[in-house]
Amino acid sequence: MSDAGDEDRTPGGTLVATPPRGQLAKVLDYLGYVAKNRPLVELLDEAPRRIADCIGADVASLYLLEGDGRTLVMRGNVGLPRSAPGRVRLEVGQGITGKAVELRYPIAVDRAASHAAYQGFPELGEERFPAFLAVPVLGTSRPLGAVVVQRRGRGFTDQEVCLVTALTAPISSALRLARLLDDMRGARNRRTGGGTRKVTLPGLPLFRGRALGAVAAIRRPAVNTKETGSDEGSELLQQALDQAERRLRALADRAATLSGDEAAFIDSYLLMLQDQQLRRTAFLHIEAGASIGRALGQVARQAARAASESGDAFLVQRARDLEALCDTLLMMARPDSRATIPAKAILVGEELTIYDLFVTARAQPVGVVLSEAPRPRTKLLVQLLGVPTIADVRGAFRWMSPGDVALLDADHGLLTINPTRADIAAYRAEKRRERRSQPGRRTASS
Repeated sequence: MSDAGDEDRTPGGTLVATPPRGQLAKVLDYLGYVAKNRPLVELLDEAPRRIADCIGADVASLYLLEGDGRTLVMRGNVGLPRSAPGRVRLEVGQGITGKAVELRYPIAVDRAASHAAYQGFPELGEERFPAFLAVPVLGTSRPLGAVVVQRRGRGFTDQEVCLVTALTAPISSALRLARLLDDMRGARNRRTGGGTRKVTLPGLPLFRGRALGAVAAIRRPAVNTKETGSDEGSELLQQALDQAERRLRALADRAATLSGDEAAFIDSYLLMLQDQQLRRTAFLHIEAGASIGRALGQVARQAARAASESGDAFLVQRARDLEALCDTLLMMARPDSRATIPAKAILVGEELTIYDLFVTARAQPVGVVLSEAPRPRTKLLVQLLGVPTIADVRGAFRWMSPGDVALLDADHGLLTINPTRADIAAYRAEKRRERRSQPGRRTASS
């Protein structure tokens, strides 16, 4: 029997249409869903789920092309581990998916691992779903990404390939409407800050979750050049040293339970705190009339000069760590209101340091956006901070200004600056659903 609706006549002659069933009903449901103007984050997971349902697939993924025109990133998925979106990346031409985008036509194989272009990701367990179909999502002048469907059983028929290809067309329209692939990032005459324009920037998820808040730049204390030393300077510095040592020991214990050997760098901060030569240098400067800020600044600069002259990578990193530690001690001993972060903000900076765990965290940020690619220690610092975080967000400083409202989606690795009312409403509705399903769980929200 056909899935299409049938027409029958009642005994009185009235024409009665029965609704479509089976696959046709699912396709019509999908088309009705994507036809509506929806927030991008809804589309990223819901479109793959509905496509998988239409085609009878175990896995469906939505890859989007980055602004560089070369990198494909999985932004939406159903059927693979939750950690996959934002982390699975391919170059155009790499893997079956990248090859389909490069050639701009679908590629279907019964056993993906046997294809010459196959690029496996062992952590995903994809070998369970050997039947593989990659279909490029085409824009007006270039590909926008790809839809990939996979399943355990038989391969995909020509009819199914045609169907999935047709189902990518409304995704193309939705993506262009959402301005995810922001061609304007390469435009000239761009001004700093996004104004009131909605802009979505991609990044790498480090700590999952979603958050809404005002943008605030990560700050560091400034040394007051007019400030002089005081009789209480040595006492305040000693108190800060003692407090920092206690907190570092507690932090090291906590970090060891999260990452084991990767937490070893925290011990280096303890060694610096206990370095008697560094302590003597700081106290001697204070006794000579320097302020705490000047004394700690001298310690940091001396280490930086020695590291620069040696050219040793270890000493250079140690000097950077010492600078962050000196900033931390300064804020503990002499809090600087100019370095205060607004409460419940989405923080934007190049990287995280120990300073942010001790000082920035006091403002209870709801999310973090880092412009640089993460270093090995960044992931542990993010875990310890415990808020939604994405990294490697290019153009972060160019497109946003302090005070801009931003929606951080660290589940998919996206930052939306100046989100629409619909975006905010969808975010808040999702948070309400989370609270109802997990009443004991704290969520980052504004």
